[in-house]
Amino acid sequence: MKTIALRTAKSNQLYIRGLLRRYGTMAGFVMIVVFFSLLRPGTFLSPINLRNILEQISILAIVASTMTIVMVVGDFDLSIGSLASLCGVITASLLLHGVGLFPVIVAGFVLGALAGAFNGLLVSYLRLSAFVSTLATMTAFRGLALWYTDGSTLFNLPAAFLTIGQGSVGPMPAPILVVFSVLGVSWLVLTQTTLGRRWYAVGGNPEAAFLSGIDTKRLRFYAFVVSGLGASLAGIVLTSRLASAHPLAGEPLMLTSIAAVFLGMTMFKEGQPNIPGTFVGVLILGVLNNGLNIAQVNSYIQEILIGATIILAVLVSGLARRRI
Repeated sequence: MKTIALRTAKSNQLYIRGLLRRYGTMAGFVMIVVFFSLLRPGTFLSPINLRNILEQISILAIVASTMTIVMVVGDFDLSIGSLASLCGVITASLLLHGVGLFPVIVAGFVLGALAGAFNGLLVSYLRLSAFVSTLATMTAFRGLALWYTDGSTLFNLPAAFLTIGQGSVGPMPAPILVVFSVLGVSWLVLTQTTLGRRWYAVGGNPEAAFLSGIDTKRLRFYAFVVSGLGASLAGIVLTSRLASAHPLAGEPLMLTSIAAVFLGMTMFKEGQPNIPGTFVGVLILGVLNNGLNIAQVNSYIQEILIGATIILAVLVSGLARRRI
């Protein structure tokens, strides 16, 4: 009887740890929401503030969703923020020179795809470290944006362009519609297509994927192209939302997008990057930022608290996996 009781207790412990591993981050997110709701009742959960949160995280969610795909194959893209800035200033400059809206958007996507393809070429076919190569291209893209604008901000963009980031379709702001479209497409590709399953296979075990006949180089290359497209879309929406383009506007997106993916990896898929988890990670960062602003916490303290939250989430997930 004692042995059976011990086994039952151990089984219960494993079950609880499994729940914490899968849903601990979600529980933490709920606790954060409850905390700020009690701290600022009637303000934090107001429809206006909830809409503000979704609009504020829209750019990050776009970048993080495509960063998820890069991290699924076992890589990451440090250039994504600088590329978003570069695409933003190129787009704004073309508009100011009288180029039509549709050609400008196409040009922005082409630039993002080419930059992503260049990253993919360096990492996949020339076998450079993703860290080294995307760090180098991050610096290059930032330099190009600064050189192209001479470090200045571009203003007076056409009203038609501003509707992308500031307009709405009925009661729904346009950036939010863009975000859910990107998240939906990314989720469908990763979970419902052969391409997505092969991406996960490459990230899980590249050698086994190669031996099974998967072209691992090509798939990693495609992942970086998708990342470049995500950066270009984020740059376009960000420029429209701000009604201006600055050569460093997208810089914060790189670290926060990687942080969002890591937060998402602590839930749902046992350490694997996944779109639902990434979106929750983005929400956590957005809610923290918004709630701390409402509570009038010093911006420097906010960065410390957000960084500590990310470390805690990843640490708890790692300890749970090791103990199980």
